Amino acid sequence: MENNELYIGLDIGTTKIVAMIGDVNEYDKLKIVGIGKSKSLGVHRGVVNNITQTIQSIQSAVEEAELNSSYKIDKVVVGIAGQHIRSLQHSDYITRENSDQVIDKEDIDRLINQVYKLVMLPGEEIIHVLPQDYKVDGQGEIKEPIGMFGSRVEANFHVVVGQVSSIKNIARCVKSAGIDFDGITLEPLASADAVLSQEEKEAGVALIDIGGGTTDLAIFKDGIIRHTAVIPFGGNIITDDIKEGCSIIEKQAELLKIKFGSAWPGENKENEIVSIPGLRGRDPKEITLKNLSKIINARIVEIIEQVFIEIKNYGHDEQKKKLIAGIVLTGGGSQLNHLKQTVEYVTGMDTRLGQPNEHLAGNNSIEISNPTFATAVGLVMNSMNRKKIDKKDYDENQDENSDEESVTNNKNTDFSKTVFEKFTDKIKNFLENAE
Repeated sequence: MENNELYIGLDIGTTKIVAMIGDVNEYDKLKIVGIGKSKSLGVHRGVVNNITQTIQSIQSAVEEAELNSSYKIDKVVVGIAGQHIRSLQHSDYITRENSDQVIDKEDIDRLINQVYKLVMLPGEEIIHVLPQDYKVDGQGEIKEPIGMFGSRVEANFHVVVGQVSSIKNIARCVKSAGIDFDGITLEPLASADAVLSQEEKEAGVALIDIGGGTTDLAIFKDGIIRHTAVIPFGGNIITDDIKEGCSIIEKQAELLKIKFGSAWPGENKENEIVSIPGLRGRDPKEITLKNLSKIINARIVEIIEQVFIEIKNYGHDEQKKKLIAGIVLTGGGSQLNHLKQTVEYVTGMDTRLGQPNEHLAGNNSIEISNPTFATAVGLVMNSMNRKKIDKKDYDENQDENSDEESVTNNKNTDFSKTVFEKFTDKIKNFLENAE
């Protein structure tokens, strides 16, 4: 089937790989038309550690999505996360030679490209440069300097940095699975697109995406992303704790967590017991739910405390930076019983569970509105926004009559490329040269 108007996201997680196909209905709302998921083999804490297994997992997720939708997947937007992602704050400025002309897109791009030249640790590369606010000739707190006069333009930036080899490995797996690379997005940003409302982003909110291998954090205030972090613990480490603490196999520990697990030990009575079949004719094991929830609670509190340190690092204690909308939980790990209450207890912040149906058409299936699919839905939305921008640029170019004007416009289009697109181009070039 013709798929030039399809939007496709690929979420390569530690526990599962999800391929999702979206289409737009007559009301310009996103409708998910195909979904495929497979067990993620070869990914540990968001980082590929077995290329062959990851390629196979990607292929089976893609094939399932194609079967479900009868569309063909050729290009995808891929999410990146993993314990190698870190972020930092940076300020930079440019001096303009001609202060009689207004500040334009070219000046802002020059400033952003300057941040790109920052020297990072060996093997690290800047993935994302997010302007926070600007100063023009000493006048601060400017959201949009384009169109103003001034000779010195300064900005505070939120800079996201990652291990370039890890990102190249993911790109390699996607390419080897026979799919083209349409773009890269930071997974916490994708999840935020799917589950947060614009009002929450304005008021100030922390999105906590609890995945299998990592817990991603994205903080928004005044509609702008202010802080990102990746904590290298997720749902899998809770399963490991249960496995060790109860001396059972991993499969049983995972089932126990999903069926009977609770993040709040006070909920269980001492006499609530689960019996687990023994291995190969051994006697069954009896585990009290009280003990189970104590094991889970200890690890959940540790994860949330680490996230809370990051929220404090951003400056939540300052009146101006207060996150009025509190915390939104999403991701597979957010479905743990009584997690909301535990998070509120640890942080003292209002908390809600975020489901990715905020921006979707009303007739999507129940399965998709599960927090597990927040990142995949966000990646599909990212693909849609990307194509809208490309189409707008194309239409603008078509509107120009003379060749000369068209050339100028192409130059501007190139300037308006986001930082992520430049990074995507870099990865694409790398893959072409690596063939």
